Amino acid sequence: MLVIGGGHAGAEAAWAAARLGARTFLVTHQRDALGRMSCNPAIGGIGKGQIVREIDALGGLMGLVSDETCIQFRMLNRRKGPAVWAPRAQADSRLYTAALRRYLENCPNLTIIAAGVDEIVSEELRSSDAERRVTGVVLNEGRTISAAAVVVAAGTFLRGQMHTGSEKTPGGRIGEAAAERLSVSLRELGLELARLKTGTPPRVARESVDFTRLREQAGDANPAPFSFMTDKITQPQVCCWLTATNPRIHDLIRANFHRAPLYTGQIESTGPRYCPSIETKVVRFPDKERHQIFLEPEGRDSDRIYVNGISTSLPKDVQRLMVGLVEGLEQARIVQWGYAIEYDFVPPRQIDATLMTKRIQGLFLAGQVNGTSGYEEAAGQGIVAGINAAHYVAKKNLISIGRNQAYIGVMIDDIVTRGVTEPYRMFTSRAEHRMHLRYDNADARLTPLGREIGLVKDDRWAHYSGKRERLDGLLAALERLRWEGRPLLEWLRRPEEDGARFVRAFDELGPYAAESDVWRRALVSIKYEGYIERQQRAIERFRQLEDRRIPPGIDYGTIPHLRHEARERWSTVRPRNLGQAQRVSGIQPIDVSVLIVYMSALERER
Repeated sequence: MLVIGGGHAGAEAAWAAARLGARTFLVTHQRDALGRMSCNPAIGGIGKGQIVREIDALGGLMGLVSDETCIQFRMLNRRKGPAVWAPRAQADSRLYTAALRRYLENCPNLTIIAAGVDEIVSEELRSSDAERRVTGVVLNEGRTISAAAVVVAAGTFLRGQMHTGSEKTPGGRIGEAAAERLSVSLRELGLELARLKTGTPPRVARESVDFTRLREQAGDANPAPFSFMTDKITQPQVCCWLTATNPRIHDLIRANFHRAPLYTGQIESTGPRYCPSIETKVVRFPDKERHQIFLEPEGRDSDRIYVNGISTSLPKDVQRLMVGLVEGLEQARIVQWGYAIEYDFVPPRQIDATLMTKRIQGLFLAGQVNGTSGYEEAAGQGIVAGINAAHYVAKKNLISIGRNQAYIGVMIDDIVTRGVTEPYRMFTSRAEHRMHLRYDNADARLTPLGREIGLVKDDRWAHYSGKRERLDGLLAALERLRWEGRPLLEWLRRPEEDGARFVRAFDELGPYAAESDVWRRALVSIKYEGYIERQQRAIERFRQLEDRRIPPGIDYGTIPHLRHEARERWSTVRPRNLGQAQRVSGIQPIDVSVLIVYMSALERER
């Protein structure tokens, strides 16, 4: 099999497929650009940190590389409930890329090829729901590589066009060429393509920043790792800094709207609503006088500072004035200009939950090519696509991860069921079962699946099994031990009780408390037992709908009394089951009821 693209989606896809025994080729323009962080050098965040933990629980790569190379770790949303706690870390972008490359270069069954891909080769099928089947690719050097499965993880490279003011430059990111012919090949295969936009802020030289005028933002004293295989983060933490925009900056931006590609018509595609440019913030929030800016080092020893919060495509002279008006950046020297980038993507209703295209067997899509944004969302799709591409080659059943299993499952179901109109970003609010989908229990949810697939090897399985035994032992001890005549479990259900006094009183609890991850998970399961039980009942009701399959060849146009919109929507999406059918945009409860009656009649006839 073959993976196109060496970003975060492509890296996870290649790693998973090769570790499952598939002979895998990873084709990327530059070997030293593997896993390059073209935007913010950070991993995790709200909703995203949970995805990283899930990738790791399945046996993926991102958590291991992050723990090894990140330079500041913070747990977000600590003041809220554990359902929305989210790990985030500032990465050393150079070390991250180097470590990822080392893992991939030492991975058995994996060959890395420095080249571009001009064409995906396929053959026609005559007796299948799909129209064609992948047979290989043609590299830009003219060589053809045969492959029974191909994962396209091209990121923003598909006909990428970068914008800074009126300047337009073809490319997937700074200094790297766009993939022009690959877009043409995807269209020729019968896939519909559309355009999206994203952007990035300027970077400034560290030595030109006046840090005395900025507020420091430190990392956590006891940072939580991303990988379940990491017992403790040992590298020293670095600081980030806080500053903000001001009315003078906003006035400058307003005075230059006539030169902003977003508002001159130069950029026509839709950008991310939840990570907007500073131009969009000024328009959307006209009464707001300040927008927060985070100054984040791109590495422990890097001379570049990422100015998080002012993503922009304004002309260079305006960017220079804007940065100089930020407190602490009055003398800052810009070392990379901000820019916006437009790129092709494949509207994801053309894939199913396995990430294989519906029209071309063996062709899988992962990452921004599916209309998502973010390293974590891309990597989550990458590991699923890699697993399924390897299974497809080996003629094994393909897997799909459910909404009740993981944020990865929520994301994939969202994009294939509802489609995207803007770059999709994960948030905890998208998950109806978020009390169940916590960052701390991703291993309990997904490591057994990873073991069943074969991606979780013996060392990780032994680590998981040992932790599971210790958690069970702790819960049993808390139920057995008593304080003032009552089990410790009852005391720990109180919101204010952290159990520290019980650890001092009972020597038996000392070893458990020393392992903070086990102790913390036990406290969550005890304190939120009622919520968790209610969510489990909801999950069971959800599973009953998900388990009721819709006949794959059903003709929605022939279903009596079904609304015209429901016929159109379901004919496009082709939902797998009643659960997915009810989540399709534009569907009403009456539509599902009509479908259930029709399916029941079919079952009685059979």
